Parts: sequence; structure tokens; C-alpha cells
Amino acid sequence: MKAIKGRPFFRGVKLAGHKSPTEQLPAERLETAGEVAIPLRQHVGAPAEAAVAVGQTVKKGELIGRAAGTVSANVHASVAGEVRAVEERPDGRGGTCVHIVIAPGETQEEAYLPPLSDPTAEEICERIAAGGIVGMGGAGFPSHVKLRPSAKVDTLIINGAECEPYLTCDDVLMKHRREEIVRGAHYMAKALGVDNVVIAIERNKPAAIAAFEETDLAVVSLKKQYPMGAEKQLIYCCTGRKVPLGKLPADAGVIVQNAATAFAVCEAVELGKPLIERIVTVSGAGIAQPKNLLCPIGTPLSRLAEACGGVKDAVKFVAGGPMTGAALTGSDSVVTKTTGGFLFLTKEETNTDPPTNCINCGKCADVCPMKLMPMQTEFYTNAAEYENADKYGGVLSCIECGACSYICPARRPLAQAIKTAKENLRRKKA
Repeated sequence: MKAIKGRPFFRGVKLAGHKSPTEQLPAERLETAGEVAIPLRQHVGAPAEAAVAVGQTVKKGELIGRAAGTVSANVHASVAGEVRAVEERPDGRGGTCVHIVIAPGETQEEAYLPPLSDPTAEEICERIAAGGIVGMGGAGFPSHVKLRPSAKVDTLIINGAECEPYLTCDDVLMKHRREEIVRGAHYMAKALGVDNVVIAIERNKPAAIAAFEETDLAVVSLKKQYPMGAEKQLIYCCTGRKVPLGKLPADAGVIVQNAATAFAVCEAVELGKPLIERIVTVSGAGIAQPKNLLCPIGTPLSRLAEACGGVKDAVKFVAGGPMTGAALTGSDSVVTKTTGGFLFLTKEETNTDPPTNCINCGKCADVCPMKLMPMQTEFYTNAAEYENADKYGGVLSCIECGACSYICPARRPLAQAIKTAKENLRRKKA
């Protein structure tokens, strides 16, 4: 189906892509070697509860963490082997969570679920829940919950925007595993009871757009604009609908799922394979050989660096993209279900100058896609007046895209101030 042009959204920023080192590289499988450390919190909601003990032998795909509540997700062994530890470890984002540490065995016996043939809507949702599938392009919201919205929806959008610089994992998947993504999209559409399925791709991915024009999905080509991949902006660009403040995409009649999530759904339904591996972009001028790697969940960052020829002169390590990713303090981070990339950035790729006083230029407000006032948020957050940070800065409506911090000539930590205010407001309401 011939692609149609999507609308541009309000404000945002234009970013250099930095995608050329990996955008033409197919994903290489990183063979199992050494221990994996699989976190039980890789998703929005309650962490999974450990379902294995130290010394236990597990098969690849076996349940090792059981979903603990309505909004939670199962976790499975990404390799077959022996459980060496069930312990708290750093989660790579400033906190800790329980990790299941597995030493791979000589044989990699699988324990997948039986494939489904012509499944019902309920069977699809149940399989997605059993497979521990979550949104793989954002915060990791459990997909089975998302496919059971309280509001009536009529449209499913598959998000192939991948607007973060450096990352090409979704682009590679869309170019090489198109058919599985299409079938996964149709399974989710069946679960939702909708007929209108759209895949949205930025125009800097012409090969992916051309590939999907040969399918029965409606294709929307998107302007290269950050943060195009954010749900509210994507919905507007594809449908013209606006998600009301404080509401969810389903309230606008739309559900958004990532392209990698659609692929994972297809494998769960047709192969019985849970979400135990994903493509990760390893890039930046600080890594010897940038690559797209297909990695078991729980693979440590150090092993990815080794597979890419080692670290050169990187001064900053980032899990995810440079705009919304998390800066790492060491090499103990691991691949999770939501890890789209690891970046090894040099001094030339980062700005380590200290912040200076705000000059009241208003650039942060000019680029905010949610029409907020980030400088007001920082002012009230620094004064611990979090209610005013929301009243005057609109902090709870922030989508945390990082555009304000990117554009600020004074290098103010605006995005971090917003996160701090949101955390304090949510803690107060809890």
C-alpha cells in the first residue's frame, strides 16, 4: 500500500541522525558465552517474583520470574544453564532490583510454549502475557494490558519512527523481518477487534518504507522530527487526533505498539517463544566496530563491547538513545527487553561543560512538543515547590523527551528537574 505523508507536529527539534555507522548492517547474533544477569524489573508496574532458586537447572525460555499483579510481566531464561544467584544488583538507572544470574550449559535445550493455530482474541492476549512481552521501544508497558483497553479503540499504530539518534535496531528489524512484524500486527489487531492497522516510519528509512508498501498495512511516512516516536505526537501525525491531557491513547481510540513488539508477538504466537532476546544497536565514536547485535536478555554491556572490538576513547556510556537514555556509571548494565542500544560517546560527541545561569531565552518552551514551560519547572523544583512546578510548568504532562535540555544554551538540567518534580508528586499521591 503506497505510503501517505503524515502531519508534522507542533514544535520539537531537528537532530543529527548519527545512524550511518549501523543503518546498513544486518543484526549479528551474539553467541551465548558467559553468565547472563536477567532483571526481574524490565517493565512498568510491579517487578516479577523469582520462580527459581540457586542451583536449579533451567531451559531456554523457561519461566524464571512470575508476574506479580495486574500490571507486571513474566520473565524467562534467555539461556539454558544453572542458576548461580538470585540477588539484588544495580539496574543501570540509579536503583537496584533482583537479578537471576544464569551460567550457560553446554547444550541449549528450549522450553517454549506450544504454537497457536488460528488463535482467538483472548488466546492471543493470554499468549502475550505468558510470553512476558512488553513495549520494546519505551518504558516497557506490559503488552497484554495495553491490548485490553477500557475505552473503545478503532486503530492500531505500529511505531517504526525510531527518532532517537544513533539507534537503528528497529530499522534493521523492519527491513529484514517485515513479514513477522505484519503478522504480529494482525494478531494484535485481532486481539483489539480493530481493522485499521497503520505502520508509521520516519522518512530517513526509505528501505523500510518501501518494504512495507508491499504489505496490506497502511503506511505513513513521517517527517524527520524529534520526538516523532512519542505516542501523543505519533497519534496526531497519523490520525489528526489529539490525546487529551491526563488521558491515554486509548481515549483517542488508538493503541500504539512498537515494531519490535509486533515481531515478538508473532514469535510468541507462532513459535511459542517468549521475549528472551532482542536487537541492540552498539554505536558511538568510542566503540571500535559499531554493530547491531541480536543478544540474549541479560547480556552484560562488557560482552557487547568485546563483540564490537572494544572501547576506544569513550568518556560517556549511555543505555538507550542520547535524548532519553540513561547515563551509566560503569559496565555492569545488561540488555533488557527495552534496551534499544548502548552508546559509547567520545568527548567530541558530548558536551561536558558545566551549567550556567538561565538567560531567559525561552528556547526550551519554543521546542517543547507539549507546550510546557520547562524553565518554570526547574525554578520551582529547585525550591522544592513541586505543586507549583506542575501548576505553572505543567510537569505531569511532560513526555520526558529531553528536547528542553538539548536546546538550552545554558546547559540547564531541565529534563532532570522535571523528572525529580514528577517523582516527588507521584510519591506524595501514593
